[in-house]
Amino acid sequence: MPELIITLEQLRGMIGIKLYHNNRACQVIEVLEDGPSIVIQYFEDGIQENQHGEAHRKVPETLCIPVLSSNKSQLSDIFLSLDLIN
Repeated sequence: MPELIITLEQLRGMIGIKLYHNNRACQVIEVLEDGPSIVIQYFEDGIQENQHGEAHRKVPETLCIPVLSSNKSQLSDIFLSLDLIN
C-alpha cells in the first residue's frame, strides 16, 4: 500500500489556524516532523499539578495529534475530526 503524501510545508501552513477538537476551541501551534504530528493548544487554561499531584498553576493545555494513520496510508481519524473555527 503506498504512503499518503502530505508535506511538512503544507502542515506548517496550518500553524495559527483555529480549530475545534472535541468541542473545545484550540489553535495549531507547532508541527512535529516525526510522525508527522501537529501540536494544538486549547484556549482555556487547565490546572497544572506539581510532582505531588497538588494544584500548582493555570497553564494552557496542549495535545499532540498524529496526522497519518498507523500504516501511513491515510489521514488519521483524530486529524480528520478537527473542525475549523469560522
